[in-house]
Amino acid sequence: MQAWWRSAVTYQVYPRSFVDADGDGVGDIAGIRSRLPYLADLGVDAIWINPWYPSPMADAGYDVSDYRDIEPVFGDLAEADAMISEAHQLGLKVILDIVPNHTSDQHRFFRQALSSDPGSPARDRYYFRPGKGEQGELPPNDWRSTFGGPAWTRSTDADGNPGEWYLHLFTPGQPDVNWDNPEIRAEFEDTLRFWFDRGVDGFRIDVAYGLTKDPELSDIGDFVWPVPVDRPVSVEHPHWDRTDVHQIYRQWRAIADEYDPPRAYCGEIWVGRSDRVAAYLRPDELHTAFNFEFLLAPWLPDHLRAVIDDTIATHTEVGAAATWVLGNHDVCRPASRFARDQHQVDPTGATFGYFRDLPADPALGQRRARAAALLMLALPGAAYIYQGEELGLPEVEDLPAEAMQDPLWFQTDGQNPGRDGCRIPLPWTSDPTTSFGFSPANAATPWLPQPADWGRWSLTEQDGAAGSMLELYRQALAIRADHPALGDGTLQWLDAGESVLAFRRDPRLECWVNFGETPVALPAQAQLLLSSAPLTPGGSLPPDTTAWLLP
Repeated sequence: MQAWWRSAVTYQVYPRSFVDADGDGVGDIAGIRSRLPYLADLGVDAIWINPWYPSPMADAGYDVSDYRDIEPVFGDLAEADAMISEAHQLGLKVILDIVPNHTSDQHRFFRQALSSDPGSPARDRYYFRPGKGEQGELPPNDWRSTFGGPAWTRSTDADGNPGEWYLHLFTPGQPDVNWDNPEIRAEFEDTLRFWFDRGVDGFRIDVAYGLTKDPELSDIGDFVWPVPVDRPVSVEHPHWDRTDVHQIYRQWRAIADEYDPPRAYCGEIWVGRSDRVAAYLRPDELHTAFNFEFLLAPWLPDHLRAVIDDTIATHTEVGAAATWVLGNHDVCRPASRFARDQHQVDPTGATFGYFRDLPADPALGQRRARAAALLMLALPGAAYIYQGEELGLPEVEDLPAEAMQDPLWFQTDGQNPGRDGCRIPLPWTSDPTTSFGFSPANAATPWLPQPADWGRWSLTEQDGAAGSMLELYRQALAIRADHPALGDGTLQWLDAGESVLAFRRDPRLECWVNFGETPVALPAQAQLLLSSAPLTPGGSLPPDTTAWLLP
């Protein structure tokens, strides 16, 4: 029997913005439970839930204070258990997020570290170091936070004097843990088993390419990251994608394999090179990894084909299935990315800040997002859908400064708009008095403001509406579940001209994507199975359109 994760379509649930059942303006587990039938009807195979653990929310839950409990804003363990059971009854697998690179500064380990002396066992669980300079007033090295600013914050000793510095590659509320410490390894291994024992089917691993650091904490200097694809990786980065991180995942894989059926992992691995991603997917390590090169690729045929070929080749070498993704809670929504001139977009980043200065054509973005969805779902392997993509939600690009909550915004002094625009609470109905169905009547204001016209994207507006984005996803997922050519496997490219990507999936399915400015003739004898937009009256494939054919 084939492993489910090689072909699965997984739906990403961002709990804060999915459904608010109790009316406090923040989504919760009860809200997720209320929409499980919707997700099963949509046709996905699994759900991935962003962190639902207790957290001070310095980074929307990616600062975890207790990995084996539930944040009270979301619910409790009993509700989590019920949700897992109900999802399984509907045929849905459940994947949780785990955050092993750092904890919250409110985690018991870090509180113990702050109250302990330099050099103590409690401090060894993290990276505490004396500062440079005459009075230790300078950070220990030149590392920078991913969110902007230095990656070091100085602690305060019990007597009130400035003390050692601690490392945080993200916010100061997210101190990095020391994976050379056996207590850290045991803590996370126990956490895996805690949730696996409760029936969870797998984990998405946050910052999976991080975790281990250069023991010398060497300066980065002029090290170029990611390492360009035309350059050998002769020297390791001080804190990203280090060789010793693979030892951790071999042990984690052994834990997943203890269960019947085995549990599965998906790594968040931003390393810029498919061969480096594939190294995490060897048979004794992780099962899958997000394909960020595909996500970052502009809507251009040559670029996309190169990414697809490279992905399949490198994954095949290690026996892994590719995992395709168009968006998530960290990047500008695809409908808005694709609304820009694709020759001008910066292929090195995908948050809204990379796109905001480029003029947008929203209708074109929707058309391309539809075509991209069918392309993604036709490729060999698994796929992820971020909540709202099936509704065609655009990025909310005009959030006022007072509404911003992302640390990216604050740590760059407002220079980077951050990720709030892709995290707006979902519209389920067209009724603004219930925050478009996100909350019950008379509820608190949603944690992020919804646009006044948000209801036009809602489930109730699209449900059963011919040609809607929602119905396109439903049709595509139904065909994918039924057709033996789709999911795991291989593809064969077809010669269809420089502005078209066309490939065959066996048995008997073809995918054609027109990136050009004029319609393209399809094979004369082919039967149309599904298309992202209507064909021309003459049966040709319009620009920015994908078609699935039975040849």
